[in-house]
Amino acid sequence: MSDKTKKITTLAMLCAMAFAAVALVRIPVVAFLKYEPKDVIIAIGGMLFGPLASVAVSATVSLVEMVTISDTGFYGLIMNIISSVSFAAVASLIYSRRRTVGGAVAGLLAGVAVMTPVMLLWNYIVTPLYMGYPREAVAAMLIPVFLPFNLLKGGLNAAIVMLLYKPLATALRKAHLVPEREGSSGGGFKLGITVVSAIVLVGLIVCLVLLRAKQ
Repeated sequence: MSDKTKKITTLAMLCAMAFAAVALVRIPVVAFLKYEPKDVIIAIGGMLFGPLASVAVSATVSLVEMVTISDTGFYGLIMNIISSVSFAAVASLIYSRRRTVGGAVAGLLAGVAVMTPVMLLWNYIVTPLYMGYPREAVAAMLIPVFLPFNLLKGGLNAAIVMLLYKPLATALRKAHLVPEREGSSGGGFKLGITVVSAIVLVGLIVCLVLLRAKQ
């Protein structure tokens, strides 16, 4: 099997995993907003193969989602792609230039930092169109609703990526689907970062539960 065929096969598998993540795990958080972990898989694909791979996986999964399980149509497609790409492509771009644990952390934090204001802007622009909310009502929701949701979503995705990237990359490398140099983390994904990521994940899950309890 050629390297190109292996890459296409792996990306197709990641697309399937990302779609399964959004189809099976959709957790209501606040208002009409739901958390689903597909961006975890999209970000891992980008970290393995570069930011363009994350764009390709995001577009593919969002399109399949639109014609199968989504009820938001074209507007939902656009919002899904913008959200996923602003997080995953930014994270994978930084990681591709510095393939260390520090690069991964910096990339994921940058992804959250970019995705959050980008989605505030696009929620303000697009939400009134497909949800039928008055724009003034959406504007009033930006800080108390959309801001914490996007920070929580980005933080959860970043923590889960840090926990899953190394095991998944190692499994793909052992299956000869990812070259050694692509699957390598530069020796950085060690016990310390796993523990910290797990603690952060637990804290964010508690925040999610508290946010849901306020509704």
